Amino acid sequence: MGLDIRYARNGDVSIAYAVAGTGPDLVLIPGFVSHIDSGALRQADEFFEKLTRFARVIAFDKRGHGLSDRGIGMSSLESYVSDVEAVMDAAGSTSAVLLGVSEGGATASLFAAMHPDRVRALVIFGGFARLAAAPDYPIGLPPESFESAADYVSERWGTGVGLSMWAPSVRDDPEMREQWARFQRMAASPADVRATFRSYATFDVRDALGAISAPTVVIHRTGDVAVPCEVGRYIADHVAGARFVELPGSDHFIFTEDVDSIVGEIEEVVTGTRHAPTATRRLATVLFTDIVSSTETAAQLGDAAWREVLIRHDGMTRRALDRFGGRTVKTTGDGFLALFDGPSAAIKCGEAIRGGASALGLRVRAGIHAGEVELIGDDIGGIGVHIAKRVADLAPPEELWVSSTVPGLAVGSGIRFDERGAHALKGVPGDWLLFAAGA
Repeated sequence: MGLDIRYARNGDVSIAYAVAGTGPDLVLIPGFVSHIDSGALRQADEFFEKLTRFARVIAFDKRGHGLSDRGIGMSSLESYVSDVEAVMDAAGSTSAVLLGVSEGGATASLFAAMHPDRVRALVIFGGFARLAAAPDYPIGLPPESFESAADYVSERWGTGVGLSMWAPSVRDDPEMREQWARFQRMAASPADVRATFRSYATFDVRDALGAISAPTVVIHRTGDVAVPCEVGRYIADHVAGARFVELPGSDHFIFTEDVDSIVGEIEEVVTGTRHAPTATRRLATVLFTDIVSSTETAAQLGDAAWREVLIRHDGMTRRALDRFGGRTVKTTGDGFLALFDGPSAAIKCGEAIRGGASALGLRVRAGIHAGEVELIGDDIGGIGVHIAKRVADLAPPEELWVSSTVPGLAVGSGIRFDERGAHALKGVPGDWLLFAAGA
């Protein structure tokens, strides 16, 4: 992210922190692992940037992780709380909204109970007061699972392990897996990870919840695999006046799956208002690509070989998009959604992707539509996107099909269009005349 990194001293430990943005103070208390200046996780950086649009964000790496002092071993919640205080002092923040993510929720809760004068409000995402089950707390995870998880994750650390648990929505996205693997290697060592997992079995701030007086919002995804939703609801039920926001989804990461809804909740706590993303309409060309029979191919190759093929496919696709002026909107696991100014470049790019995929032993289909789309932040939406997706779904393997709006806009380009008949596009009114395009 290119932040101005500074250090706060807490006894013999140095805690790396950075301040960005303008507005009311928001202290971001990290979860499992962190690195405030890695640049490895694009979606995490985008989430952070959204926070800085309405707040003065104070972010830090907890002890033992990222740019803070490493090799510390198991740490107590009390030491984490004192680190937050040291960072706030160093950043010149007398009071702030605390945003506790995952295990950071326990730290934030204890800080709010111990230092009520320094907490304007409390937001907890995917958090817990206690994670291990107990006779009086059956909603927690089995105590023996923490040691087995520590062994499993630490032995595979640096490979992108854990996406199935922390972010199921992107577990099959090779780009995300590669980013997550790189982030792991930068953020913590296997020993740090093992110590962190073991510490989860000891965390318990249930007795502190009743002492929290700050306005509190607890946000949790319904299908969170890593930290069950009931654990988050417990916090809201035991903090006076707390509001519980249950969102659909399965990811434990705060920066994946409907991020705008989460940012909106945080913004409302920090500023008292919420600004929905503004949609801007414009004419553009939408390209969808899709690897044919990807599930079957993955089963034949095996996970490791398939992951390598996907990495090569994604690299080839991105190079083609750069060459022809396309903008990647998102990956779909086994394909891409991209935006172009005009259809000729989109068709030529689609042809290049098809040829590159063939060289990798893959078959790709593609669909293109030219029309109005809605630009919503970094995403796109509207009927134009749906039409392009339906066209791609109908295209046979190794063919590039376009909607009837495309040929007239590509006159003089030398591109050949062969009619493929009228088709009903699911969810789109009327029949649409489709064409196979060839550069």
